[in-house]
Amino acid sequence: QVRLVESGGGLVQAGGSLRLSCAASERTFNSYPMGWFRQAPGKEREFVAAIGWTGDSTNYADSVKGRFTVSRDNAKNTAYLQMNNLKPEDTAVYFCAVRLGVHQVTSARQYGYWGQGTQVTVSS
Repeated sequence: QVRLVESGGGLVQAGGSLRLSCAASERTFNSYPMGWFRQAPGKEREFVAAIGWTGDSTNYADSVKGRFTVSRDNAKNTAYLQMNNLKPEDTAVYFCAVRLGVHQVTSARQYGYWGQGTQVTVSS
């Protein structure tokens, strides 16, 4: 069973940057697409970005396109979410997830393994 651990969250001022990491416990992570999601207080979990297992295919929510970059290093069993030009509305708990399928998708329901989340707070 894949275990995922996120790190890199914190408090940053608007316009700043953070890089989130998602470390997987097993090499099987390398064979599957993974996604990043976030959940703000009182709101539903929403899609942020996704990446295919090779790293060649990526997808972003419109709200983060041009500011966030998803990547992965399969040699390290780790995925990343580089977040630039952060805005107060980006404040949320960020989760990484692995989908035991072929393609990266935007629906959280299709991801079977989840990390515990890391808090990102952007002050204005």
